[in-house]
Amino acid sequence: MASTQADERRVQKIDVLVVGAGFGGMYALHKMRERGLKTQAIEAGGGVGGTWYWNRYPGARCDVMTIDYSYSFSNEIQQEWTWTERFCSQSEILEYANYVARKLDLFRDIKFDTRASSVEYDDAKRRWRIETEQGDVYDAKYCILSTGPLSVPKGVDIPGADDFQGELYLSARWPHEKVELDGKRIGVIGTGSSGVQIVSVVAHQASHLHVFQRTPSFSLPMRNAKMDPEYVAQIKKHYPAMREVTRMTFSGGTRPASSRPLFSVPVDERNAMLEEAWKTAGHNLLGIFSDLLLYKEANDVVADFVRGKIGEIVKDPDVAEKLKPKSEPIFARRPCLDTNYYEVFNKDNVTLVDCLSTPIERITPRGVIVAGEEIELDVIIAATGFDALTGALLSIDIKGKQGASLKEKWAEGARSYLGMAIQGFPNLFTTAAVNGPSALANFILLNEQNVNWINDLLDYMDANGFDTVEATEEAENKWLDRIALLASRSLMPKANTWYTGTNIPGKPRTFPMYAGGLGRYTEDCQLVAQNGYEGFDFYSEASPEAEAELAEEEAS
Repeated sequence: MASTQADERRVQKIDVLVVGAGFGGMYALHKMRERGLKTQAIEAGGGVGGTWYWNRYPGARCDVMTIDYSYSFSNEIQQEWTWTERFCSQSEILEYANYVARKLDLFRDIKFDTRASSVEYDDAKRRWRIETEQGDVYDAKYCILSTGPLSVPKGVDIPGADDFQGELYLSARWPHEKVELDGKRIGVIGTGSSGVQIVSVVAHQASHLHVFQRTPSFSLPMRNAKMDPEYVAQIKKHYPAMREVTRMTFSGGTRPASSRPLFSVPVDERNAMLEEAWKTAGHNLLGIFSDLLLYKEANDVVADFVRGKIGEIVKDPDVAEKLKPKSEPIFARRPCLDTNYYEVFNKDNVTLVDCLSTPIERITPRGVIVAGEEIELDVIIAATGFDALTGALLSIDIKGKQGASLKEKWAEGARSYLGMAIQGFPNLFTTAAVNGPSALANFILLNEQNVNWINDLLDYMDANGFDTVEATEEAENKWLDRIALLASRSLMPKANTWYTGTNIPGKPRTFPMYAGGLGRYTEDCQLVAQNGYEGFDFYSEASPEAEAELAEEEAS
């Protein structure tokens, strides 16, 4: 790890380096500064907000209710901020992120447009050296990676994409300036959450819209609405108590969570419950019965109900049939929430292209070739997904003790302890990452839980005179066994999705997330702490090299 003298002069020595300034990184920066540590955050984007900074596509909106999708650590912030809608738009969520950053004075310690290129552990100094693509070098005792599970877009994996002479946009890297779509011939590739939201909006702008559906998604009605002032007042009055309850639920939110198995409910009553859930908000379908992700026969009932709704809404029976997912359980793929998504396929200017039967052959300068015929387009919008869960971490050259590569360690799948610590990578932590609930839970509450847990771990180290902590291989193995056990009880691994990595060629097929829910995960983490941070090795003596360097710094 040799450096030139010029390099060493520009090294910035700090206590904590936080990578990422989404909701996890923002809270980590706040919490580490609060404990008196010199902390710096770096962010690849030009502002805070993470996914909400990048994803500005038409219709971008959170599919978690905004009373849940917000920070809980400060009741002052909860009382001051008022959401305008039940499910808020990207612009309002980004405004909220900036409000919090100003409130906590975070901007002074965030360097934007700065992407980490390497994170390397110095065995002699027991410190991390972080280099950025922009030439910054940091020397940090601790490194917290809050890079997010959906940070690296997959891109357009179709031959000829570079030849297209019209406008081509990635949903996850949407321009910050206004994009004029009115009256244009538009093609949307992909019908996951982003694609569904985009189609629901641009169908009303395009002269003609072609929807290139590669895998049909179950989409449920969002039933968005403006927030009623009396309801807002009630939420704010009871926010602290409500949060205590929701952070121990499966999802970390306020949607229903029943203990009733589906077949314990009489058919007429069950059908009435399904109808009511569909009318009120689609995500309610997930929580009205306890066994939808555990028991295929119960899952089939709900899947058939939603497929029936698609058939009722879409007038053309052939189109309706193509829109119905048939190959995987409902909710095994991340469920979409929409506003009149299926209804747009009744419009004369919307054409569904079923890429399962007629895949896109290539993109041409003028459009897209399907079944030997060219569909001419002015605009292509690629909602083609992400290299999810591990993509952001593996895009950085991370090396632990003795130069061990994280890419090599994770070649057969992600391995960590509690989703926060990695054996062989001391004093390095991840938040809301792979091997935890990650995208299965309310991301903001999960980040809070992780950052608070890391903070408590540092309290324990300070109280006991430790300066280095590392997960053990045994603890890591046991944690992976627990993840595998929970996954084996769920239907979620049955689908080929970004959950399992099957959307990325060559990526190992695993189900690397904790499928037991946020509440159970929080209890597991608390138990580790109560048992004296079982599964961690601690060290208290600095190396002779580090002591010599410290003495030299103090003398100068």
